[in-house]
Amino acid sequence: MRKKKNKPVLTDVTFTGYAALGKAIARPEGKVLFADGVVPGDVADIQIKKDKKDWAEGTPVRIKQPSPDRIKPVCKHFGTCGGCQWQMLPYSKQLEYKQQETEGFFKKSKIDAPVLPIIGGEHSYQYRNKLEFTFSNREFLTTEDFQSGVIAGDALGYHIAGLYDKVLNITECHLMHPLNDRIRNAVRAFAIQNEMPFYNVKIHEGWLRNMVIRYTTLDQCMVNIIIKKKHPEWKKKLTNFLAEQFPEINTLLFTENPKMNDSIYDLSPETAYGSGFIYEQLGNLQFKISPKSFFQTNSYQAKKLYDVAKGFAGLTGRETVYDLYCGTGSIGLYMADKAQKIIGVETIEEAIEDAKENAALNNINHARFFSGDVIKVCTPKFFNEHGSPDVIITDPPRAGMHEALVQQLLEIEAPRIVYVSCNISTQARDLKLLEEKYEIVRLQPVDMFPQTYHIECVAELILKA
Repeated sequence: MRKKKNKPVLTDVTFTGYAALGKAIARPEGKVLFADGVVPGDVADIQIKKDKKDWAEGTPVRIKQPSPDRIKPVCKHFGTCGGCQWQMLPYSKQLEYKQQETEGFFKKSKIDAPVLPIIGGEHSYQYRNKLEFTFSNREFLTTEDFQSGVIAGDALGYHIAGLYDKVLNITECHLMHPLNDRIRNAVRAFAIQNEMPFYNVKIHEGWLRNMVIRYTTLDQCMVNIIIKKKHPEWKKKLTNFLAEQFPEINTLLFTENPKMNDSIYDLSPETAYGSGFIYEQLGNLQFKISPKSFFQTNSYQAKKLYDVAKGFAGLTGRETVYDLYCGTGSIGLYMADKAQKIIGVETIEEAIEDAKENAALNNINHARFFSGDVIKVCTPKFFNEHGSPDVIITDPPRAGMHEALVQQLLEIEAPRIVYVSCNISTQARDLKLLEEKYEIVRLQPVDMFPQTYHIECVAELILKA
């Protein structure tokens, strides 16, 4: 067998800033070096993992001299879990580096539009309204666990990056209301005590697969437990336990998933108790959240994001607004009081049904929603049928818009486009294509995910004269 080479360690490396994806950057001997888990200002020894001609990537072996900006993470799982990358940075610094990255990226992409100061959140912790956890009988143990003699058992928590079959037992997560910790830890203990088998993804066996907890700003809680197959006795035990121990849970659901993948969008959740849905509020509007609904994960920042999009839309009350990739209709409905007509398009049928219900819930009668692939639905015929758009709102997934849709937008020539994105890389790509006919007026980053490197950004475009 070929002998593995020992990976070199660079000593006393001083880091000076951040690059994309939250990686700290240094230039020892003139070569660019990227590393996770490091703060600008740290002096560290770095083990090289990848070594290319112009750049290298590594991980810290030890922090020799901590940066003045480094703080103690609040969560004991930080550094192993992977859900947060920046708990060792003060929130003000997180915003500063996100602003720098946004400005630098659009400048590098040759997009000459002002980047406004990033909009931060009042809640840098306990801001998420949804978390998903995985049951597994293959618990991930850290080096410290092994050294302490801990024996791997059943786990309920997060997947470890790069290890599809291993799950870290999460006992605390500070990104959501503390109720989520209490529910998750209680369910784990109850399931183990009652010998309910946790799922094994390698051999596709076990009863408990996933658990999704939603908690809204209206203090409404939904729990959806995904199981492999029906088991009335276990289901009854777990239902009674949660009903007795957690009156805060408004509705409990079970979703049977016998498939090899974890997606539940083609499955039908069954309500154990409660209505099967909960409500969230944004501004003066209420939104119905069902177990398969897509909704902005940070409700506090979602309102700020929508306020920006609404301002960029420049509405006077006479406009026809198209909301592409509309999800449950939240952005379009948020703008409805300033528009004459709202037309929403979304691939997921259940989301469209939610959008229609949300329109009715808020007495909005001038909004219509259509299900189907956005590229296939948004044809010239569709636009002719429902009216020429004055404003197009597009909020695509991380992959951005399909080039065919971009070309369609260029042909339609709506006077104004508002592009909401969770990925500035694909947003920049699409904006460069739209520049053929549109002027990019301004860009507004919004921090939807504190403690992570993710950036949301809204772009305002107007048709060139």
